[in-house]
Amino acid sequence: MSQLKYHIVHRIQQQIARLGEQTALRYSQDGKWQDLSWQSLGDQVRQLALAMLAQGIDVQDKVGIFAPNMVRWTIADLASLFLRGVTVPIYPTSTPQQAGYIINNADIKILFVGQPAQLDAALEVADESPQLAHIVLLEGNCDAVEDARVCSYAQFLAQAAQADESELAQRLADCRMDDLLTLIYTSGTTGTPKGVMLDYANFAAQLEGHDQRLALAEGDTSLCFLPLSHVFERAWTFYVLHRGGVNCYLTDTNAVREALVEVRPNVMSAVPRVYEKIYGAVHTKVAKAPIHRRALFHSAIAIGNRMAKCRQQQQRPSALLKLAHRVADQLVLSKLRDVLGGQIKFMPCGGAKLDAGIGRFFHAIGINVKLGYGMTETTATVSCWDDTAFNADSIGTLMPGAEVKIGENNEILVRGPMVMRGYYKLPEETAANFTQDGFLKTGDAGEFDAQGNLYITDRIKELMKTSGGKYIAPQVIEGAIGKDNLIEQIAVVADTRKFVSALVVPCFETLENHARELNIQYRNRLELLKNSQMLAFVEKRIAELQKDLAKFEQVKKFTLLPKAFSMDEGELTPTQKLRRKVILERYHKQIEDMYTESQRKEPPQH
Repeated sequence: MSQLKYHIVHRIQQQIARLGEQTALRYSQDGKWQDLSWQSLGDQVRQLALAMLAQGIDVQDKVGIFAPNMVRWTIADLASLFLRGVTVPIYPTSTPQQAGYIINNADIKILFVGQPAQLDAALEVADESPQLAHIVLLEGNCDAVEDARVCSYAQFLAQAAQADESELAQRLADCRMDDLLTLIYTSGTTGTPKGVMLDYANFAAQLEGHDQRLALAEGDTSLCFLPLSHVFERAWTFYVLHRGGVNCYLTDTNAVREALVEVRPNVMSAVPRVYEKIYGAVHTKVAKAPIHRRALFHSAIAIGNRMAKCRQQQQRPSALLKLAHRVADQLVLSKLRDVLGGQIKFMPCGGAKLDAGIGRFFHAIGINVKLGYGMTETTATVSCWDDTAFNADSIGTLMPGAEVKIGENNEILVRGPMVMRGYYKLPEETAANFTQDGFLKTGDAGEFDAQGNLYITDRIKELMKTSGGKYIAPQVIEGAIGKDNLIEQIAVVADTRKFVSALVVPCFETLENHARELNIQYRNRLELLKNSQMLAFVEKRIAELQKDLAKFEQVKKFTLLPKAFSMDEGELTPTQKLRRKVILERYHKQIEDMYTESQRKEPPQH
């Protein structure tokens, strides 16, 4: 890779000069989608960079962004990078204490906040952050705030006139591949968040690798709805801009379904839960359809599976299969694709393992889901599904430049130009997370097959061991059960226990619909959860969902919870992973009740 060829700041400058009035970003305002051209993006980034320069941002100073997805998130990010600053994202749902820790640990000097909720959180901890000079509200006004550090976006931009433009030009000319680009704080299921140091070379390696494996066409649209504060959506946004695509920002994640129809994106990064919900909703609807429609659906999916298999094995389908697929596509498959806007070329998927059956379903309907594996520490993608020859049970083959070997305890070890510089201010922890020959320890156990597909077998740090000596990988069980439309959340309990149990948050919409069908009367959700017919309904569904698991892995008892696990209660990380320690402590009584003799006879061990 030639020096600076894939430096993201250089790529953005090139696209501004080349694409000019073509659309770079798209956003919803007052119910209508608005376009922002490359030229306008460049002008706004430059103005904000000059304003920050006027306020004393030096090379490699830290600039925080504490906001939901919006166009100004990316403008603030790029303005920081144009100055050779270091962008530090903070999840918009972070508590004041979580935000305060990052502000101080990262030495943030300017903090961009998106909305009043983030402004209030920042103000709550600002007095404990002496280095924090400015808090800039990206949307709305802050006239009622009596704090000299706080100003509106427009007020801050007015400072640009005081800046030395030649200094900005010099910063742009001096940019380096080994400059630190960002600090991204890992959410961590336990312990204190750690600032992952990623430089321009890390992101450049991903741009180059994705050009070879996941190339976008210029002008392709991408729906940006996963948090930009996470490495997955942020790196993908850089890639979209690098390719000259159009990034469409969705602030309200509850409006994804509507946005898909309005934007009709060509690509969209998503986590497995998105696919699980779509899959569950489709199958719930089909289950209630007349028998002839159910038969048509299952026949169409079977034909789609056969066609997908031909594509993956690069075999020419028979004339009969092509004809059958054309009919199935017209009657069923195309209508399912329309739920996602009807224009999807492929969909990167990451953040967790996708159930193989769900992956095959989307490929059967003609949606090229590309499951990937990676971490914040690897600038996202290490491996992903190929267009051909992938195994849906795997996490794909290695990205260009990624080197993986299987270490002690079958741990997946990664080395390559996409691997982080280390953890900010934590040299000992950095050293402990690398082998002597420079491989990053992922904490995931895995293996390769003969075709080079990588598989995750379990999570080393979260592996549970029953009192009978059986090892349990909770994610496998949670994935099998959680894919159903009835299950909103599930937390498996097994460590040191005689059998597997689970705390289950049901989807109340599905549960309430079933209650209406059975004419069950109830006063509140708690009463509904205790109803014997409801318990039997959930128990039967869980039994069906886990029938392919080994007997010792299957959930023997469960407790239905009336309230979802949440970040506010400390039960979820910002990436929606379970904080098991907090959950075990909070629901200690419910868990103990599942293991007492008084409940019912203890299930036998297998």
